[in-house]
Amino acid sequence: MNFDLGPYGVYIWPAYGISALALIGITLWSVIGWYKAKAALAKLEQK
Repeated sequence: MNFDLGPYGVYIWPAYGISALALIGITLWSVIGWYKAKAALAKLEQK
């Protein structure tokens, strides 16, 4: 597998990095929101 993208690598590799960070961030945001919703539901069920 050839990872040398020539002169375009300067643009492509950072784009891959930013995309990966965005996907990780969205995943974490969703998981944290799920835990908050689960905690809020548990609190409402106790009442």
